[in-house]
Amino acid sequence: MSELFIILGVLAFSFGLRSFQHKILRKLGAIGILAATFLAFYLPTENIIAGLGGLLMWFLLPWVELLTRIRQLRLPVDKTLEKATPPNTSRFPDFLNLTEEVEEEGFEYVSDNGWEWDGMNQFYRLFYHAENRRQAAICFTEQDGIAWGCLTLTSRGEDGTTYRTTNLPFSNPMKAAPDVQIRQSPASETFSELLEVHSNWMDSLSLETTHFVEEDPETLTELIQGETGRQITYNLETGLIRLAEKAGTFRYSWRGLFYLYFQLVKDMVKMC
Repeated sequence: MSELFIILGVLAFSFGLRSFQHKILRKLGAIGILAATFLAFYLPTENIIAGLGGLLMWFLLPWVELLTRIRQLRLPVDKTLEKATPPNTSRFPDFLNLTEEVEEEGFEYVSDNGWEWDGMNQFYRLFYHAENRRQAAICFTEQDGIAWGCLTLTSRGEDGTTYRTTNLPFSNPMKAAPDVQIRQSPASETFSELLEVHSNWMDSLSLETTHFVEEDPETLTELIQGETGRQITYNLETGLIRLAEKAGTFRYSWRGLFYLYFQLVKDMVKMC
């Protein structure tokens, strides 16, 4: 009985730490949950191997999703963005506030676009800043009852390189094409913070406005479609995905599933 109280005590203390907003305390809480899992298997058996085995169960959980849903997933090779209706406030409460933030920084609204496929819905509100030659986007994704939003800033160099900064906290489920460089800044909660990160990144690369392509806002959707197409082609070439049985679709290969697994584990560690 004392063993049970020890485990429950560690769990209670760990969940208490997780309730704080401080990053270090939250990470200590996550470590405590792992420790409680280890104790739950170690104390009854007094076997370290059993404790470690119980601990590893946390890192095997992503395979349930990978083998049951992701393995069966089929996605289109050619994604065509079409005019789309913005999500309402019940689905994306911060949407209007984010729109105001982007426009206050001098970006002009371009269009609302999106695509739907097999229960997945992606929406993009695009903006453009002609003076700084930068594209901004508010992105919103819905999949299997789960929804998340993020902001992106994009500068396209005259040498063909695309520089993109995003506050999306998740790792990319596929490798970026060689001509696309991505900087993630999940700590940027506002558009102005993300804009500062992107500007500092460009400054560190000694890139000025004149180094970027002056774009026609009306072609932004075509540019996004082209970048997506190059990413899919690159991942087909590297073997992370392969063409599926149904014409015009692709699926993850076993190599791709392992890549995605390590991406998920990396996110688990970062978000603890």
